[in-house]
Amino acid sequence: MLFGRKPEYLIVGLGNPGKDYEKTRHNVGFRVLDLLAQSANVKLTRLRFRGLCATAQVGGKNVLLIEPQTMMNASGLCVEPASSFYKIPPEKIIVVSDEVALPVGKIRVREGGSAGGHNGLKSIIHALGSDAFIRVRVGVGQKPHPDYDLADWVLGKFSAQEETALKTALTNAAEAAADAVQNGSAHAASAFNGR
Repeated sequence: MLFGRKPEYLIVGLGNPGKDYEKTRHNVGFRVLDLLAQSANVKLTRLRFRGLCATAQVGGKNVLLIEPQTMMNASGLCVEPASSFYKIPPEKIIVVSDEVALPVGKIRVREGGSAGGHNGLKSIIHALGSDAFIRVRVGVGQKPHPDYDLADWVLGKFSAQEETALKTALTNAAEAAADAVQNGSAHAASAFNGR
C-alpha cells in the first residue's frame, strides 16, 4: 500500500485481456488506465483480485488502479472483491469504458445510471448490487450500418484517422478520472463532457 494507507478510490479500466484484444474499441479503458499509471509513475504489474493493479497518487488521493483480467462481461468478478477488501463504496469507484453512442474522440462523465447495454458495466452493477459508481465513457463511434454486428464492431480496431482523435479522448478521460477523485463527479462532468 502507498505510504501505508489504504486506497480511498478505485479506478477501473475495462477491456479484454490478451494480445488479440489490444487497441480494439472495447479496450479503451485499459489504455486510459495505462496513461494514469504512467503519469503516477507506477506499473500495473501486480496480479490481485483477478486484475492487474497498482496503488498510486491520483488527484491528491490514494487510489487503486486496476485492469480486470477476466473477460469484459465478467468485470464485476474483479471489481467487487477489490472494493470489498478496501471497503471502497460504489460512489468512490470510477469505471472507464468504451461507448458506442459517442463519437470517437468525445468523452462523458456521469455518476450512476443503467449499463446502457454495456456488458462490462452490467457485470459490475450486478456484482456490487449498485449502479452508483462514476463512469467515464470514451466514445468509440457507432456501427457503420444497423446490420453490422455490435460484437464485431467493438472488437475491431480504430482506423489511423480515428486513432488521432482518440489520443485526445484518452488523455481527457485520464484527466477526467483524476478530476472526479479530486473534485467530485459533477465537477468532472462539467469540465469534460462534450470535449
